[in-house]
Amino acid sequence: MRYELFYWPSIQGRGEFVRLALEQAGADYVDVARRRGHGLGMAEMTRLMEGPGLDRPPFAPPFLRAGRLMIAQTANILHYLGARLGLAPKAEPGRLWAHQLQLTVEDLIVDIHDTHHPIAASLYYEDQRPEALRRARFFTEERAPELLGYFEHVLERNRGGRGHAVGRSLSYVDLSLFQIVAGLRYGFPAMMERLEPRIPRLVELHGRVAQRPGIAAYLASARRLPFNQNGIFRHYPELDD
Repeated sequence: MRYELFYWPSIQGRGEFVRLALEQAGADYVDVARRRGHGLGMAEMTRLMEGPGLDRPPFAPPFLRAGRLMIAQTANILHYLGARLGLAPKAEPGRLWAHQLQLTVEDLIVDIHDTHHPIAASLYYEDQRPEALRRARFFTEERAPELLGYFEHVLERNRGGRGHAVGRSLSYVDLSLFQIVAGLRYGFPAMMERLEPRIPRLVELHGRVAQRPGIAAYLASARRLPFNQNGIFRHYPELDD
């Protein structure tokens, strides 16, 4: 099957978690907004989501077209793709565990986003800087250590898992944790310098994922967009103090 991924063309964002799974699996997919060679504006994306024949329209990107299915929400897309791409356990308990962990990744993503946009995404960072400073301090001192520590504990408890989060082989959860570490190193380098000695398994997982042939080729290609100040992971030095 050829998959069509719909997401904004100029940022990694939430769509990157889906891209990593598709790239690792060598799946046949099209990054629709980038293929067209121009940015999809809000109006055009809205028309796609509300197009005729969509009885179950997505609320927001990313969303994936797979045959007649239109699937939205990052964790939901990965739950669908996991078994089909060999990136999730075959048995239901394992698939549900992977989905549960991915939903917790989504919680962390919201926390990361809210460090620079704690009031509203429609406001510029400069319009909410005092609130962002307060939110970021909560994130760097409490929330990030708590959630990264949780995932470190998951890796530790998966005895016999060969360093993977779920089961004994690579899953989409491992790919998502790779992206979390990479993004936080960009956005919060000082925080990560402090925290990484406490999360050695996560750090090691990041390194192993980066060396996998499919992921290494993707990271070296133009398909991997660089982190920038418009995505989820942003670097404002004052928030990383």
